Amino acid sequence: MTNSEFHILMALADGDRHGYAIMREVEVRSEGQVKLGPGTLYGAVQRMLESGWIEESDGPEEEQGERRRYYRLSADGRSALSAEAGRLQQMVKLAQRKKILPARG
Repeated sequence: MTNSEFHILMALADGDRHGYAIMREVEVRSEGQVKLGPGTLYGAVQRMLESGWIEESDGPEEEQGERRRYYRLSADGRSALSAEAGRLQQMVKLAQRKKILPARG
């Protein structure tokens, strides 16, 4: 899983979002450290649609009929996200054991 895909799946873990809302959520959640451009976002979205990690949705009822495409996390996407978060957690534990990061008490 790429870094961009991880951030996109994290943004969708809270609910359905359209592309621009995903970009904004990633930027806000990462405190400006990650900024996805449209090419990066929609390339990753296409790969994740094909892999079954995300799916298109209708979006909120009040916004249906607008030209935006909304996306949601699928069950497979939630599983992939959970597995990747677990992998990252193990990497942090390793870094703590090697005294690269301070251990949390």
